[in-house]
Amino acid sequence: MNKAAETAVTQAQPILVDAVKKMSVEDAKGILSGGNDSATQYLSKTSREQIRAKFLPIVKQATDQVGLAKQYNSFAGQAATLGVLDAKNANIESYVTEQALNGLFEMIGKQEETIRQNPAAAATSLAKKVFGTL
Repeated sequence: MNKAAETAVTQAQPILVDAVKKMSVEDAKGILSGGNDSATQYLSKTSREQIRAKFLPIVKQATDQVGLAKQYNSFAGQAATLGVLDAKNANIESYVTEQALNGLFEMIGKQEETIRQNPAAAATSLAKKVFGTL
């Protein structure tokens, strides 16, 4: 994992922990009775925007360092005005940040799936208690 990715994950962790701490009883019931990715969906819904705000400056710094942003944004902006490219992908920082968020929540989803399939392998006793009842 490169330095930017490590920094991003470090920034995301307290936000995810906070989302779990703020979980209501109704949220917990929804996760227990929901699908195999219901915990991941909850975390995405409650923390994605805050994580995006933390990731974007990290991505901007990384893309600025390689000089890619200005060239891509200029070219992609023209492509978007012609309808060749979706406007939300016309800014490299936003595009890369969104892909990073997708990757983060995909990793969380895989962890959730593993825990649900084998609660005994869960890292914490709380996870065992929550997912072991399924």
